Amino acid sequence: MYKPHLFLLSAVAAVLLACAPTDDAADAGAAFHALLEKHWAAAEAEKIFFRTDPDGWRMDGRLSEHTAEARGRRARFNDEVLAELADIRLDDLDATDKTSYRIFKYERETERESYRQPEHYFPFTSLFGYHTYFAESPASTSFLSARDYDNYLVSLADFTRYNGEHIGALREAVDAGYTHYCGSISDYAQTIESHIVSTPGDSGLYVPFTRFPGNIGDDARTAYTEKGAELINRVIVPGYRELLAFFNDEYLPACRTEPGITSLPGGEDYYQYLITYFTTTDMTAAEIHELGLAEVERIRAEMQAIIDAVDFDGDFDAFVEFLREDPRFYAKTAEELLGRAALISKTAEGELPRFFTRLPRATYKIVGNPTRGAYYMAPSGDGTDSGTYFVEIGDLNSEPLYALEALSLHEAVPGHHLQATLAQELDLPAFRRDLYHSAFGEGWGLYSERLGKEMGFYQDPYSDFGRLSYEAWRACRLVVDTGLHAFGWSRQQAVDFMLENTALSEADIRKEVDRYITWPAQALSYKIGELKIRELRARAEGELGAAFDIRRFHDMVVGNGSLPIAVLEDMVADWIAAEHAPAQ
Repeated sequence: MYKPHLFLLSAVAAVLLACAPTDDAADAGAAFHALLEKHWAAAEAEKIFFRTDPDGWRMDGRLSEHTAEARGRRARFNDEVLAELADIRLDDLDATDKTSYRIFKYERETERESYRQPEHYFPFTSLFGYHTYFAESPASTSFLSARDYDNYLVSLADFTRYNGEHIGALREAVDAGYTHYCGSISDYAQTIESHIVSTPGDSGLYVPFTRFPGNIGDDARTAYTEKGAELINRVIVPGYRELLAFFNDEYLPACRTEPGITSLPGGEDYYQYLITYFTTTDMTAAEIHELGLAEVERIRAEMQAIIDAVDFDGDFDAFVEFLREDPRFYAKTAEELLGRAALISKTAEGELPRFFTRLPRATYKIVGNPTRGAYYMAPSGDGTDSGTYFVEIGDLNSEPLYALEALSLHEAVPGHHLQATLAQELDLPAFRRDLYHSAFGEGWGLYSERLGKEMGFYQDPYSDFGRLSYEAWRACRLVVDTGLHAFGWSRQQAVDFMLENTALSEADIRKEVDRYITWPAQALSYKIGELKIRELRARAEGELGAAFDIRRFHDMVVGNGSLPIAVLEDMVADWIAAEHAPAQ
């Protein structure tokens, strides 16, 4: 007799058996996760996490080691991990683990290559260095318990060794001829001098001792404060004095005279490595240069359309000069600038549900930054602190109001804060939650600026011009970075090109060019990543038509952590196929 319910149970059982992992799959999955845990434990012990956002660095107890022996130790361990990974069959893993495997293998192979490059010779750029990150770390760290203060004191005490090892690497760089370009670091000593204080209370490293949490009693506060002040006097200030003397007496006299990194021995290979590292593509300098020229031409046409629309009586240069000089485009006070940034960011938060179904739980704050410019620092990921959107307030003319919408969308939401905090909240292996591929992260930030048009921003034509100026700035980077490092451009040639094609001030442009000279290829990541995300969205819209859901697309892009471009392309292709499935 035919029994439908028995047939149904048999069918279900068959499906479950088919979906159940085989012994090989279970063994492969267990071996893979054991390897990931082994690698993460080593990274935590070394306190060096490959390919993380440098702005996210925080001190926590004993500091990382930067000797030749330590680099060799990490390189050997990385080779061991790759060898073990090769014994795990990709085909035996489930879909999620296959993606993690691909990313993990990509990272370990890139890390292996990094040890063959002169990366350790450049622990600072014109923007920042190990010494500035150390000094700024307390401002981005939550001190919630006595343990936090105990660890902090350990870090302060360890600065002598930490600083000495970096100076040792820089001395190696001088001997090998791998130094920065003279014109880009001529006044860099001020980043060191500012931390040589006469009294501990004048140091940013003293700030944690001025704001104790309520669970630390008066006696403990006194003890921590006295010990902290003693370490600043005995360890920190002498350490910065040592660094300053080395920089002025040994490093600066040995600076290189050509701006391009390719002027150094092996520089061409190193620059190509950096291009691959920051863009996660196999593009060449020549391809990127031509792409940049085409993008600059396209964006300039859009900028000119706005100039025509507002009936400005003058050419492009005159319009840019008008923007640079007219006081209406600049905040009068730091409070006004921060208030406007807060309003933009809060308005953007209200628009997020129209473009995403999944939003981060972690919050962020907006903080005035007196010197370095605007940037974002992600939360620690453990729920003890928030993200931070820093806005420069030291020079109000450096943050024009007509560009503030684009800036805020990039740094806060839907840009860096949304992407970075979602990554931290994913149920994925730890290494994927902390990864930061520059092309993906900065590409998403630039994509977010453009997404602002769909969110209802840039109603004012000057603000839309500011958005385009930011986009032109990133397109110029493709031309200028490759021009400097692959095609023999001078520093002034790079400055002139950016003056002709952006609305940035000359002072800001000179800072930017020095950034590109001392941090080769990083600036390429913004436009390369943004163009790829836009290309993938266009592909999805074209193939799915009316079935395309912008919210689901965005969830997929930012809902898998930071990805190399090739992996992102494959995931979008799989997502498009899955979106087709319901209709079929």
